[in-house]
Amino acid sequence: MENTTFLERYYKISERHSSVKQEIIGGITTFLAMSYIVFVNPSILGLTGMDKGALITVTCLTAALATIISGLWANAPFALAPGMGLNAFFTFTLVLGKGLSWQTALGIVFISGVFFFILSLGGIREKIADAIPMPLKIAVGGGIGLFITLIGLKSMGLVVGNEATLVALGELNKTALIGIVGLLVAVVLEIKQVKGGILIGIIISTILGFITGDLAMPASVVSLPPSIAPIAGKLDIAGAFKLSLIGPIFSFMFVDLFDTLGTLISCSRQMGIVDKQGKIQGFGRMLYTDVFSTIIGSVLGTSTVTTYVESAAGVAAGARTGLASVVTGLLFLLALFFSPIVAVVPAYATAPALILVGVYMFKNVKELDFRDLKTLFPCFIIIIMMPLTYSISIGLSLGFLSYIILHAVTGDFAKLNLPLIFIGILCLVNLVV
Repeated sequence: MENTTFLERYYKISERHSSVKQEIIGGITTFLAMSYIVFVNPSILGLTGMDKGALITVTCLTAALATIISGLWANAPFALAPGMGLNAFFTFTLVLGKGLSWQTALGIVFISGVFFFILSLGGIREKIADAIPMPLKIAVGGGIGLFITLIGLKSMGLVVGNEATLVALGELNKTALIGIVGLLVAVVLEIKQVKGGILIGIIISTILGFITGDLAMPASVVSLPPSIAPIAGKLDIAGAFKLSLIGPIFSFMFVDLFDTLGTLISCSRQMGIVDKQGKIQGFGRMLYTDVFSTIIGSVLGTSTVTTYVESAAGVAAGARTGLASVVTGLLFLLALFFSPIVAVVPAYATAPALILVGVYMFKNVKELDFRDLKTLFPCFIIIIMMPLTYSISIGLSLGFLSYIILHAVTGDFAKLNLPLIFIGILCLVNLVV
């Protein structure tokens, strides 16, 4: 009874029209909705040469620490973890595309987090966000959705390179068919609103891999977490301080900014903690939690940590306070001890998660005004060029520049502002340096 009283007092549970039981259910729901990241993040970042075992531990640790901080300090039912799209940008654009070492890429993540912190002081971060037209924000999300969908299709072997047509349909072999089954399962379960549908799709694909003999059973199911020593503290900050890397640094910042603000605003409205002036209770602490988590994550050895939109699933289940986040964070800590299972999950099993998350990110494109070509064209450039160039930063840069140029040439200067022009200059530097 004393514990309940303490929880009531600390989290203001009754004040937010919730209960301890409701918060626990909400926390579990959020974990089930976003737990796929435990499998997907090591799978993507592992392509850089980073130790997969260490990545499993770091993914769980950063998600747990960031989410528990969100619960204890910000009293918010919002979970954080290494961001989808941002981990793809880290791997495919910076390391595999630009040829940077993963150590330097981690240095870029660290610097972007520090800059993000500076911008958070005095509300500069929100002012920059307000200066960017909403259609461009929507387009960035849609472009990233297509980008990670392409990565998922490639991981399943459904899309392969072709000299004549650039890309083509791959061979429908055993692993591709297993991936398709996992994808169909995940989609159907998501349609039926089954909690953890994406996770179940990953599990079924992995089981089929065992049944067909493609995967070998691990020696154990439960074990102590792998050491983080191979990647922790290995970031190269000095190597990241280059003019040619300004674009990637700010790309990390912008994408994280859009993700975080979009999630916080939508979930806060759903919770009813937005006042008449549109201000969100505890908004500042939520932003700082995101910033600190990114900095800590880069030191431990992972890409940018961001607030997960899957938190909305927990909110829908009744989560209203930070107690739900603490529950979610503790479940991520528990996941640390199942690393042997996580380690054997193949890329074709995690691919359905990439594709389905891509669909969710793309769906907001419907909010674009298809009658306004002056705005639609730059948005289309962002969306189409991210997957075609295999780069978030290039797609973002081309889209932002085309928006500025079209509005300047047509004399629509009212839609332009100094922060947006400054961003355009950074985009130009990213393309030419």
